[in-house]
Amino acid sequence: MQALVIVAHGSHLNPESSAPTFAHADTIRATSAFDEVREAFWKEEPHFREALRTVAADEVFVVPLFISEGYFTEEVIPRELRLEGWDVTDWESGDGVSASHATYTADDVEKRVHYAGPAGTHDAMSDVIVRRAESVSGDPDVGEGFGLAVVGHGTKRNEHSARAIEYHADRIRERGRFDEVEALFMDEEPEVDDVTEYFDSDDVVVVPLFVADGYHTQEDIPEDMGLTEDYREGWETPATVDGQQIWYAGAVGTEPLMADVLLERAADAGADVGDAIEQVREGTRVSGPADD
Repeated sequence: MQALVIVAHGSHLNPESSAPTFAHADTIRATSAFDEVREAFWKEEPHFREALRTVAADEVFVVPLFISEGYFTEEVIPRELRLEGWDVTDWESGDGVSASHATYTADDVEKRVHYAGPAGTHDAMSDVIVRRAESVSGDPDVGEGFGLAVVGHGTKRNEHSARAIEYHADRIRERGRFDEVEALFMDEEPEVDDVTEYFDSDDVVVVPLFVADGYHTQEDIPEDMGLTEDYREGWETPATVDGQQIWYAGAVGTEPLMADVLLERAADAGADVGDAIEQVREGTRVSGPADD
């Protein structure tokens, strides 16, 4: 038997914070790739500390639904799961985006635990960002004539936070699908407040690299970009700012294809996922005019 445990931050203040985690778990559960699929949180129940006690399987794959490598993925989660012998160097990542997986024994439950790197740094996340652009535009071929802004929080406390944003922006830029691709931030330069200054394209899709919609994605960023003067009044999609059309996508973690990244992380760690990845990709694709 094999089990998948998806670990995420959660929130006492925002009830929607855990919604993407539950939704992606349901999507993966429906593929029957795992005998058990469980969710666990830092700020909600069920808690990280109890996660491994909720599964019957002896083989457990733990995937953090976090955007970047850092304090939670490198310290909090391994500690709370009681992974015997945890050493961050076992992830073989020195650049903030290359964490793969490592296998340990959980001290108190005698389970073999395959601990994966965060979902947000997996290469498949680039596909989810592009899919998010497709979803908000309603065009599965969106790209030509469009700019794409990949937005992160940015913080001096965690240098890897910005690295993940830049990594995916670089990967998508190399594909040549969009006319322009830029990495922008909330708390460091280049800032998302000035989004129109960084693009010549008439249409710009803005995708925040956050797991769930909350204060930053639903209040700060829309107001900072000038989509609305008061987030409580909402905004149009697309909204016209400085003569450009801004297609604001909201948190990338809410995109259904995110379940694919979790599956790929587990598969990279040795899980037998069968055709689950193909099921999720097909079941979450964006329909265009040709599919109507």
